[in-house]
Amino acid sequence: MDEAASVPGKAGSPVRLGLRENWPQFALLVVINAFVGGMVGIERTVVPLIGSEEFHVTSTTLIVSFIVSFGVVKALANLISGQLADAWGRKRVLVLGWLVGLPVPFMIIWAPTWEWVIAANALLGINQGLAWSMTVIMKVDLVGPKSRGLAVGLNEFAGYLAVGVTAFLTGYLASQYGLRPVPIYLGIGYAVVGAALSILLVRDTRDHVRLEASSHAQPAPISFRQVFALTSFGDRNLFAASQAGLVNNLNDGMSWGIFPLFFASFGLGIERIGILKAVYPATWGVLQIATGPLSDRWGRKGLIVAGMWVQAAGLFLTAATRQFEWWIVGSLLLGLGTAMVYPSLIAAVSDASHPTWRARSLSVYRFWRDLGYAIGALSAGLIADSFGLSWAITSIAALTFLSGVVVAVVMSETEAHPSARRAT
Repeated sequence: MDEAASVPGKAGSPVRLGLRENWPQFALLVVINAFVGGMVGIERTVVPLIGSEEFHVTSTTLIVSFIVSFGVVKALANLISGQLADAWGRKRVLVLGWLVGLPVPFMIIWAPTWEWVIAANALLGINQGLAWSMTVIMKVDLVGPKSRGLAVGLNEFAGYLAVGVTAFLTGYLASQYGLRPVPIYLGIGYAVVGAALSILLVRDTRDHVRLEASSHAQPAPISFRQVFALTSFGDRNLFAASQAGLVNNLNDGMSWGIFPLFFASFGLGIERIGILKAVYPATWGVLQIATGPLSDRWGRKGLIVAGMWVQAAGLFLTAATRQFEWWIVGSLLLGLGTAMVYPSLIAAVSDASHPTWRARSLSVYRFWRDLGYAIGALSAGLIADSFGLSWAITSIAALTFLSGVVVAVVMSETEAHPSARRAT
């Protein structure tokens, strides 16, 4: 398909596919997703420590309960985001996500009990499920099929670099001013600016979807139930991507809740914990600038399989060592592996989906992927309470390796430029 082809939009201006043709809106969405990622970053270092040090929660399972609430709610928000995007438009769902996220930093700052933090994370899950989903979907809409890996890589680069930078900044601020309220002030700024940019400057991308769909064979109408079944288990590639996404975020949820407690148990100070918590998402974020386009050139499968195994190696190394320097290496490996996997999975799902139901398929994939946060945090908490923190990390490492094996056996290489896709 010629990505420079155009049709008139609803406002009369021509609609064209391609990164060069849509770079102002694309760049704006990159910036907005950095603010979306920053909202998660405010919690990566300090919130588990708020639970253990300020609220004196002794059970690891209870401490990570805030991640469980986040993961379950985000997964459900992801699941409906594609439906809402097709029915209401991408921009409206993006703005709604920001409006729901505005109270989050205030609730964490003022929380009198741990239950307030859990409730704040439920709202954060809605914010992330709607806002992050829309930035991904809108970028894929804008660029067309030839540059999906690049589009997703840039989107995830911005989001997870912001997670890493914010995790470092909150760790530093907490070491200087305490766990609350100063580190959480960053979240107020992110929420206000992100909402303002989304309301005032973002334009919807449904006309771009219509343009891309016009060059495809038109499928029979397909219901959301059919899309859910197809993405979850009906298509080999979509199933392989969905289970790998779930396990990827399962180990991320574990690291979010368990790593600060694990590092602190060996006497590591909060500023150095902040560094470790920043290295992983920052590496993940930056390297996606390269891994996203590489998936367009080399294919998705190889990067996904190798990335899951590199993540497993980083987790095994973290669990087996007791020195800051080795933990840095483990965090770098975890970030590298995730960078290889993350944009490749979203691009693979986009490849295997027809444009008319791609948003819904991506929402189902993101449902399974982000359900991994809850499963990972809960399972790791239970294992840690029963056998110790090191065993929790090791168990998740083994599961991550096995997920890579599933992709190697089940997935066939996806095409970056599909001419048509079956709908049932």
